[in-house]
Amino acid sequence: MSRDAHVIPGPQGDVRIEGDALAGLVLSAAGLVDGARARRPRRGLDVDVSDGSVRVQLELAARYGTVLPELARRVQERVTEALRTSAGLAVERVDVTIEELDA
Repeated sequence: MSRDAHVIPGPQGDVRIEGDALAGLVLSAAGLVDGARARRPRRGLDVDVSDGSVRVQLELAARYGTVLPELARRVQERVTEALRTSAGLAVERVDVTIEELDA
């Protein structure tokens, strides 16, 4: 997993959001999507922050019977929204790989 941090400069000092916190945010957001299970430990996750924007690569398991392209789209939307609202990041892309199916 990439360990990049997001730094937000401010008049009273900088706010630094570490890569592990961003990874936790991504996993939590993905886990809220019905039918998705984010992989733990974080071996299936890469969060790359550069110049205030972020690229995410995320591997998931999906529940059997789930429409996989729709699931991936919902995960992308949820992760994008979480990174924008909670971390103030511009999201360049969220790549989702569905690696396995749960019965």
